[in-house]
Amino acid sequence: MDKVVISRKTVYRLSLYQRCLNRLQEDEAETVSSEDLAHLAGIKPTQIRKDLACIGQFGTRGLGYNVATLSKVISSTLGLSASQPIVIVGVGNLGSALLHYGGFRKEGFEIIAAFDVDPDRVKARGELEFPIYHVRNLGSFVREHGVRMAIIAVPEAAGQEIADILVDAGIQAILNFSPTVLKLPESIGINQMDLAAELRSLSFFLR
Repeated sequence: MDKVVISRKTVYRLSLYQRCLNRLQEDEAETVSSEDLAHLAGIKPTQIRKDLACIGQFGTRGLGYNVATLSKVISSTLGLSASQPIVIVGVGNLGSALLHYGGFRKEGFEIIAAFDVDPDRVKARGELEFPIYHVRNLGSFVREHGVRMAIIAVPEAAGQEIADILVDAGIQAILNFSPTVLKLPESIGINQMDLAAELRSLSFFLR
């Protein structure tokens, strides 16, 4: 299926709808109204209808959306029809926590390897079942396994260098937990996860 041209914000909201639809399928729900989906996603029903109109015509008046059908279309639009392999670079405290998170596979992502400047130190902790490789092998591994998505969880000083290696090896999307503002080609999808910045912004609401 060709990629549909939609805005970055719409793509993000579609990912939220997909998460909600996954939960509805777990509860064996067959249909869902835009109002109920809006309640689950925390988004107005009118916005949901606008977003879904970008990828097709869905819903039956009085019945709502077929959960399985809508989930399948959104998954295809987001490129989630098949399990997406991911590598993590940086296995410190944050990287280890991400490797322990069990929700990735449930959402259609599979971490297949992790990389660190000191893999022996990581392995000595004996707490991870994932293969841990030296970062020098990062580029060749990504090429050989056709990986297109990566998570960066390295210190600020190493962020750009790691990103350059990944892009050169064929990575097309990066989730960046490094505090580095990465300079990448426009064709590369990137989501910046600056936890400190998020906490700073939340402090505004403290009274």
